[in-house]
Amino acid sequence: MSKSANRPSPETQSEALQIARATQKPGQTKEQTKLIAQGIQKGIELYKKQQKAKARERDKFRKKQQKEKVAAASHTNAVRDDIEPQIIVKHSALPWLLLAVSWCGFLAWQYFS
Repeated sequence: MSKSANRPSPETQSEALQIARATQKPGQTKEQTKLIAQGIQKGIELYKKQQKAKARERDKFRKKQQKEKVAAASHTNAVRDDIEPQIIVKHSALPWLLLAVSWCGFLAWQYFS
């Protein structure tokens, strides 16, 4: 790690110093306030690191959930594709019967005419 990675941000430093000054006791020296500010600063940095780690874990979990969801959906689609729908066409005899009757009527008409 470089020194810049160990160096806290100016916002964190100023925030820690403000908190230390706000909780300063009467008769407390500047050095003591500075040490308290450093402790608060380390606490803030630790908190931020923990929050980043939690955010990474939540992101990993969310991505894992999405992958599982996509895999389940593709598996469901694969199962649906494996099951081929059976198309059963049932033909009615009525049209053929009407055709036969009409031809018989036509032939009878021609024969008796």
